[in-house]
Amino acid sequence: MDKKKLSLVQFKRVRLNEKQLRNFTGFLKTKGRVYAPHRKGEKSFSFQEVDDPSKVVFNYPRTILPLKKFFQPPIETLLEFTINDNSYELPDIDNKNKIFFGVHSYDMQGVLRLDYVFSRGEPEYNYLKRRENSTFIGISFEPDEYHFSGSVGIDVENTEGFSIFIDIVDEDNYVVFACDNTGEELLKEYGIKDFESGEYKLKEREFKAKLKYHYGRLPQIFEKCYNYDVWKKVSERCLGCGNCNLVCPTCYCFDVEDDVDLKIEMGSRTRRWDSCMLNEFAMVAGGENFRKELYQRTRHRLHRKFKYITDHYGYPFCVGCGRCSQYCPADINMVEVVNDLIKEHEEREKVYV
Repeated sequence: MDKKKLSLVQFKRVRLNEKQLRNFTGFLKTKGRVYAPHRKGEKSFSFQEVDDPSKVVFNYPRTILPLKKFFQPPIETLLEFTINDNSYELPDIDNKNKIFFGVHSYDMQGVLRLDYVFSRGEPEYNYLKRRENSTFIGISFEPDEYHFSGSVGIDVENTEGFSIFIDIVDEDNYVVFACDNTGEELLKEYGIKDFESGEYKLKEREFKAKLKYHYGRLPQIFEKCYNYDVWKKVSERCLGCGNCNLVCPTCYCFDVEDDVDLKIEMGSRTRRWDSCMLNEFAMVAGGENFRKELYQRTRHRLHRKFKYITDHYGYPFCVGCGRCSQYCPADINMVEVVNDLIKEHEEREKVYV
C-alpha cells in the first residue's frame, strides 16, 4: 500500500490531551527504548532516549541531527583484529525494539532513503541490523523559513513509514492516527477502545520556502548545469566546513581507518562520517584530487541531492528539512542556490533559442 497517496482520513483516530499523550509516551517505554525530541540548550532540539516523558517536546522546528545517527553512528568500530594470528572479532550490533516518537515526515523520508542506499548492491549489515525492530511515530510541524519539504514531494502529513501519526491541533489537543496494525495494537494496549473515523479536516500549513520548479523537472536542469556560474558564486561564500553533510538526513558517506597499538600486535577498524565538502574527500594516493576546488565539491553535493541518486530512486535525495541552511555558518541557503540555478538555466535557455 502506498501511504504517500493516502490521506489521514482513511486511518482510525483518537483525540488525546497533553497529559494523555505524555502518559502514552511513558507506556511506550514498556515496549522498548523510546527516543523523542528533547530541548538541547535554549533554542535547539535533539532526539534522545526518553527517561522522563514530561521532558519530551511535541512541537519543535527540527532537531540538530536527523535519525541517521541511530542507524549509522558518527563513529563506530567495525572490527578489532590481532595481527599475530590474523584473527578478528566483530562487535555486537544492538537490534532491540526501538520506538522513535515525534518524527517529522521529512526525517522519516530520510530514513527510507538510507534504507534504499544501504540495502542495494552489497547490503550494509551494521545499518540494516540496527534498523531492525524500529517503530516510528510521526508528528505534524509548522513549517518555518527553512523547511521546504513540500517542494520535494513530502507533505507535513505524509504518513509513509509511520505506524502512528499525531496531528497537533493545539497545545492540549492531539489527534492520533493508527497508520498500520502495529500502531493500532499499541493504542489498544495503551487502553484506547473507541476510535473515530470519517472526515477529518487538517490545518492549513503553508511552506514559506519553495523551489521554483516541481522537483520532477530538476534532474533535467542538473543535466545541463555542470558549467553554470552559480557553483563558483556559491563557493565564494562557502567555508568548506562540511557541516551541511553532517546534519543532512540523506548524506551517508564515511571514511574507514585502521589503527594499531604501539606493539603492532592488535588494532581496530573504525568508520566515521565523512563529508564530500572537505578538501581531502576526493584525494587519492599520490596526492591527486579530483575535486580540489570548492565549487567542484559544491556542484557534486547538489548533484547527489537532485540528479545522481534521484535518477535511480525516483525522488530527490534532499528531503527539504532545511538543516543545511539553518546550520550553515556562511548563511548559504539550499532553496536560494537551487532557485538561482533555475534562474541561470532560464536565462541561458533564452540565449540559445
